[in-house]
Amino acid sequence: MARLPRFSPAGLPALVLQRGNNRQPVFLGPDDYLHYLDCLRMAAREHDLAIHAYGLRPNHIHLVATPRGPDSLSLTMQAVGRRYARYFNRTAGRTGTLWEGRFRSAVFDPAEWMLPAMLYAEGNAMRAGEVMTPEADCWSSYRHHVGIEASTLVSDHSAYWELGNTPFERQSNYRSLSNEGLSGRTLATLRKHAHSGWPLGDDAFLAQLERQGTRRVQPLPKGRPRREPLAETHESDESVT
Repeated sequence: MARLPRFSPAGLPALVLQRGNNRQPVFLGPDDYLHYLDCLRMAAREHDLAIHAYGLRPNHIHLVATPRGPDSLSLTMQAVGRRYARYFNRTAGRTGTLWEGRFRSAVFDPAEWMLPAMLYAEGNAMRAGEVMTPEADCWSSYRHHVGIEASTLVSDHSAYWELGNTPFERQSNYRSLSNEGLSGRTLATLRKHAHSGWPLGDDAFLAQLERQGTRRVQPLPKGRPRREPLAETHESDESVT
């Protein structure tokens, strides 16, 4: 089956997933995480991609980002992938492919899904049991959003600004959302779309995307098309016997 073209319209955020080839580690130590973030910062600036949240794990990365141009996301991820792979292969003394094919991305409705997507990306380490609290994760943007440190990489989305009128109020409310956690259903939905790449939103949001006409925004129904029954034919009551 032909692969659908990537759907990344300017101005709409996306949840991004990229994994190591065969799920192998892509970060072996703190210097690797720092170098990846430097590569991401430079590439996002070059190609006009706003990074709202990130979470780096030993063998994969999650981003929440809004492209400001139609190719911003693809160009950024391509630039990061090439630069970081050269660095990693050189320092790790290896050759060959680092990343698992092309990255995955799912456009979503920011009005409903921005904050859950950010918490999803930032909460990977804690869900995996790698840290006891989200504050302990040095390789996500959570510490930025709760005021522990300021990241020059992160561009705060309007959904985050709406959490309060002051930095302290926004940080406190974001921490409260994190403490509440995401429901199992929300986690499953975000995970499903992050892996499948299908846009995430209600019927009105998907219908709006459909009108752009560049590609399908929902999978086709499974199975063969249902056949309509043939119309029955009856002899006329007036037919001669």
